[in-house]
Amino acid sequence: MSSSDDGTTVEITHKTIGPSRPSRIRVASKIKVRDLRNAIAEKGRFPVANLRMILRGKALQDEEDGEDVYVTLKDEDSLTVAVIPKRPVGVETYDDDDDNEELKFKLPPSASRWKRKLYYFLRNKLKLPDIILMGLFSLSLKMWAIITLWFILAPIAHRWELGPIFLLGIGFSIILLNLGKRQPGDVSAYSIFNEDFRELPGTYNAERIDRDIRAGHI
Repeated sequence: MSSSDDGTTVEITHKTIGPSRPSRIRVASKIKVRDLRNAIAEKGRFPVANLRMILRGKALQDEEDGEDVYVTLKDEDSLTVAVIPKRPVGVETYDDDDDNEELKFKLPPSASRWKRKLYYFLRNKLKLPDIILMGLFSLSLKMWAIITLWFILAPIAHRWELGPIFLLGIGFSIILLNLGKRQPGDVSAYSIFNEDFRELPGTYNAERIDRDIRAGHI
């Protein structure tokens, strides 16, 4: 049983679509949709991810514009519950809607609150396509810093006629900032960067060909 901040609870009825009898559950009078979904899923042993709820003719959503949605319930309220069946193992479908759903960009659950609010604003208010959202939210803070620096310094470089030098500097900065850090025991593919110029196993070069010829392997 879930309780609200003031301790007020109500008893509601939830009816699962299909050949099942209505069930009753006591929850908080004001509750997050997410918590209500979890409570009903736990009682009915339904998979939470496949559970859909309808209250007073309206489908309930967990979030809206990045914020948790609350619902106010009354005694004897009736909730319609639908459980979307899982796709059978080994059965493939070629539904265009499924393909489009997979192509839609979604933020990971671990995303921060400000990032979720920005995401919902860009998607719902500005109607940006998913491909642009994917590009915007896939960039790291380091890359955003480079882009910001570009726009700040570009007019200055143009004014002082330093365009080529500016472009080369930005290019080298991107390369240097994206260099990885070698872990202990890692070997570079270029022997010149390795201790004692050690080569990767299986490297085929002029020295290897010379050794094979001398050993009679060729």
